[in-house]
Amino acid sequence: MSRLIGSTVLRGVIGATGLLVVLEAAGRTGLIDATFIPLTSTILSRAVELAVDGEFLGHALASVEAWFWALALTIAIAVPAGLLLGVARPAEVATRPLIEFLRPIPSVALIPLAIMIFQNQLHMRMSVAVYAATWPVLINTIYGVRDVDPLAKETLRSFGFGPGATVFRVVLPSAAPFIATGVRLAASVAIILVVSAEVVAGGTNGVGVFISTAGSGNRVDLMIAATAWVGLFGIAVNSLLVAAEKRVFRWHHSRMAGVS
Repeated sequence: MSRLIGSTVLRGVIGATGLLVVLEAAGRTGLIDATFIPLTSTILSRAVELAVDGEFLGHALASVEAWFWALALTIAIAVPAGLLLGVARPAEVATRPLIEFLRPIPSVALIPLAIMIFQNQLHMRMSVAVYAATWPVLINTIYGVRDVDPLAKETLRSFGFGPGATVFRVVLPSAAPFIATGVRLAASVAIILVVSAEVVAGGTNGVGVFISTAGSGNRVDLMIAATAWVGLFGIAVNSLLVAAEKRVFRWHHSRMAGVS
């Protein structure tokens, strides 16, 4: 398994390096206008400079703070709601039309409304991020509850355990891998919405604010470098969550491998 993961990472690094080399060559040969899209080497140089730039790190910390609290609030809301809707079928049927109506609404379109409602920058960013990130956690939790073995629940009930004990002893542990997948998807969605809210709404801090300021000064190199750091942060978070899933839910992955 470790060899397979190492091979996958190596191929990814080779592919990314190859793309960067091609873009650098295209810029130096004039196929790409370096005025609009700076050379890869220039962007990488700016990215390294931003890593030790106090101003940028302050902006990054503000975005990470909004992302962290948005994800935590999403889990606190969506997981209990998903458990309730998954266990109580009539409640899920009653709320399904509302969920299907709200879920396709673009979260970015709600940013102006969030600006009007929330005066605090942190709360505004969190609100749109929570709205967008709630759906993958909620839906995955519902389906995870539905996937629980009915025999396991009936066995626990036959020993005299009530509905609450059944949920915490059987339903929640069985649905946990699905919930974890939803959280991993929500983590990526949340960072996208936090930065988008910062770009649209502006403010005093945040990576999105830094990107907007760089754009207004025609510093395309800084814009792309800062955006690259957002992407790297997303990759790092996703990789950590995937590794945690494989470690904590090793039994689930083994079962899925056996089924396939």
